[in-house]
Amino acid sequence: MLEGSTALEIVASIDRMIRFEQWKPGHQLPSVRVLAGQLGVNPNTVASAYKMLRDAGTIVTDGRRGTHVADEVIHAAIEMAVPAGLRDLASGNVDGRLLPRLQPDWLATPSPLASYDAGEDDPALLALAQRWMFEPAGCHSPVAVFSGVLDAIERALIQRCRPGMKVLVEDPCWPPLLALLVSMRLKPVPLPVDANGAQVPNAAVLQDACAVILTARAHNPTGVSYSRERWQAWQFALARSADCLLVIDDHWGALSAMPPPPLQIFSCEWVYVLSVSKFLGPELRLAFAAGNGPVLKTMMRRHSFAPRWVSPLLQRVVARAWQGMLDDNALALVRQTYASRRATLQAGLHRHGVDVVDHGEGLHLWVPVANETAAVQSLASLGWAVQAGQPFRLDGPSAIRISTGNLALNELDTLASDIALALKPRTRTIY
Repeated sequence: MLEGSTALEIVASIDRMIRFEQWKPGHQLPSVRVLAGQLGVNPNTVASAYKMLRDAGTIVTDGRRGTHVADEVIHAAIEMAVPAGLRDLASGNVDGRLLPRLQPDWLATPSPLASYDAGEDDPALLALAQRWMFEPAGCHSPVAVFSGVLDAIERALIQRCRPGMKVLVEDPCWPPLLALLVSMRLKPVPLPVDANGAQVPNAAVLQDACAVILTARAHNPTGVSYSRERWQAWQFALARSADCLLVIDDHWGALSAMPPPPLQIFSCEWVYVLSVSKFLGPELRLAFAAGNGPVLKTMMRRHSFAPRWVSPLLQRVVARAWQGMLDDNALALVRQTYASRRATLQAGLHRHGVDVVDHGEGLHLWVPVANETAAVQSLASLGWAVQAGQPFRLDGPSAIRISTGNLALNELDTLASDIALALKPRTRTIY
């Protein structure tokens, strides 16, 4: 039974109805005037309550359909089962053979593991991050450690964005990021990606957004890295939109052959996030974040209240694994190996007349297709499992994502030929 005489009381009453599943997703709410009559309040009071619930993503209003309880948040399908017998080019994993081998002495620690007093990040790890990741980008601000890229991005968005607000994202986009935005009841607004990065929208779109998230290098799924000219275009646009937070995801960071984003040119507030998982592996996943304003300071303060810290033991292991790769010049080998696989497949596809993004790096190729399902099925019949583009796309054209991270060079000619065959239009003779 709904009750309440103020907007906040009505909001609480409706929240209880939904929380205890008396009103399920899709349930039709009374009109503003009808509910105001039932509760004996001014219609403006009910309208204010409905606005609060809409802003929180709890209810939605859809023209003649009226107002109803929002559908449950369902995370986008970002994984696919690879059928037995198919070569996996869909999952996008890194090559385990290129990751460092953990050494027993890395687990030795001078401080007690039973202590709850850990409060500072590992100095050796922070020094590595500053020297090899942040200083090349012209960033000399304090660096914080988080549990991964999505963890850092979520903490940044929480500081600026409220449910119902708009966040600008690249299209195509990394599916876990889309799932995060949906779970936060934020509205992703697509930005088409070309060979230079995400295109800059008009001023009205920027003014209407609380944040924009850009992937600096090796964009997943296209492999695009931002050009200097595109960064300058973004700087010019964001300088006129003071309330739009710039979040830069640089997950490929240390493996990139491209220059880092020129952070010093941005006058807007930004948070720059880098990860080690691509060269140290997902089990040693953690991320670093730096920033030029209050958002990062608040992220660090709130992190110290809840998780309190990222495991000091994990941080020391990451620092030693990273330093070991630098000492052995292993990062250069990893960079060259991934680049060679991607470039060789790209060249093979060009020879067969298959168009892909010319300038890129990373683990993936984004191949335009007329029909995603047909392309995926055709390649499966030839022994290859690839990822349909639909989970990555908002408004963009059809494509498939091919992950090259675990391919051998002697497979690439055959794969290029099979992709060309799978994309060739099928014709039937009519008698």
